[in-house]
Amino acid sequence: MIDFLRGKVAHREPEYVVMDVHGVGYRVFCPNPYAFSDKPEDVTVYIHHHVREDAILLFGFASREEQALFRKLIDVTGIGPKVALGILSGGRPESVVAAIQQENVAFLTKLPGIGKKTAQRIILDLKDKLGAVTSGFDGAAFAGALQEAGAAARTGSGPWAEAKEALLALGYTEAEADRAWSSVKAKAKENDSADVLVKLALQALYAG
Repeated sequence: MIDFLRGKVAHREPEYVVMDVHGVGYRVFCPNPYAFSDKPEDVTVYIHHHVREDAILLFGFASREEQALFRKLIDVTGIGPKVALGILSGGRPESVVAAIQQENVAFLTKLPGIGKKTAQRIILDLKDKLGAVTSGFDGAAFAGALQEAGAAARTGSGPWAEAKEALLALGYTEAEADRAWSSVKAKAKENDSADVLVKLALQALYAG
């Protein structure tokens, strides 16, 4: 089994890179091929060597942690290599792991190819099985990701979620809605309804 490749990136496409290793070109599918430099210098790509009846495929990652998370994801029922790549292309490994540990379904369903049921299955299967992945993370970066995921999880359901959907239906962007929530959450009361939160958010948006 191939564990990593060290060589030059000879070619890049939206879905893969071609690694030149001692004159042999390996096609390696990646979450973000453009993360690897195509300058004439050696790079290390960590590999998952995937064998199936009709193909032998190489999937490549910039770090051991990303490689380990990919392997955990493809162990989840219903998630194949392409969906796992899509997950890693849509979020940093720290953010994906933090969302799983915080049971943040809203974050996971924003990732390519992930619906609500699949997100719930990922959380159920992996929440307590990611210790080997997190051990390699930068402590401060992962702590920040956990904090962000926790905050997102708290606003991912309930009155604010309904209020945010209403704002999006009115034509506001997600960034504008999130900015409004930053202004509103200090004023909002625990039992405020979605209608009240919409009014508060509109006042914040009108005020600029």
